[in-house]
Amino acid sequence: MTTINRLRYGNTNTYFISGEQGGLLIDTDYAGTLPGFFRSIKSAGISVKDISYVIATHYHPDHMGIIGELQKLGVKPLLIDIQEATIRFSDRIFSREGRHEYIPIDKSAATIINCESSREFLRSIGISGEIIHTPSHSTDSISIILDDGSCFVGDLEPIEYLAAYDHNTELQGDWEHIKSYEPRHIYYAHANDKEI
Repeated sequence: MTTINRLRYGNTNTYFISGEQGGLLIDTDYAGTLPGFFRSIKSAGISVKDISYVIATHYHPDHMGIIGELQKLGVKPLLIDIQEATIRFSDRIFSREGRHEYIPIDKSAATIINCESSREFLRSIGISGEIIHTPSHSTDSISIILDDGSCFVGDLEPIEYLAAYDHNTELQGDWEHIKSYEPRHIYYAHANDKEI
């Protein structure tokens, strides 16, 4: 049985989905938040060993800041092929700021799949669903949609604001794509989750 845990230890909601054969962490927070991450998973009864893979909905710094550190702890980055060109996007931001120790992701040790094969991959860890490309926020943005109606959209503009963006055909297209899966619960990275 799949369970979902919302983890909050910084400014970004991150989510852990436990499948029958493994676990998937969706997004992380900024570099420097690893201690908060440890506190958050401990209070949720999750161990780092439970996390098989970590995926970023996109490679902005507030979504992937500790993936490199988790990789050093044995968590495998899951990368969608459309994200390969942006995996280093935040490296220069973290090196310029220099406020936090930042460990870049070792792409050579990542698991790279495409959206078309995502259902089969997720099934291999006991999670029923798929990953789709939703590029209106950034070219590398993806959403994870589970067959139970749970939908993780990262920084996609909330569905309740769509009327204000009627001129944004890309955003409208992303939500039409998501709605074709008949989602029941939307999980956002920077807003409260919402039943629809």
